Amino acid sequence: MLKRLDEFNIGETGLIKKVEGEGRLRRRLFDMGVTPGATVYLRKKAPLGDPLEVTIRGYELTLRKSEAELVVLEVKEDQ
Repeated sequence: MLKRLDEFNIGETGLIKKVEGEGRLRRRLFDMGVTPGATVYLRKKAPLGDPLEVTIRGYELTLRKSEAELVVLEVKEDQ
């Protein structure tokens, strides 16, 4: 099942399928390691949903909700 990162619940894990957006914002996400094929784990969400804290490529990353909306992932089922 495909889902955007901003729609994830705390504790969910997914595999990045595509990163939408254009120009500087997309390049910034790529520079932070948000690239297709990377595994993302949603650690925390602020009370109003912005920002989100994820673990990706072995480090913690904080993203704005507007950035998370651009990341499409395939949800990994519980193992």
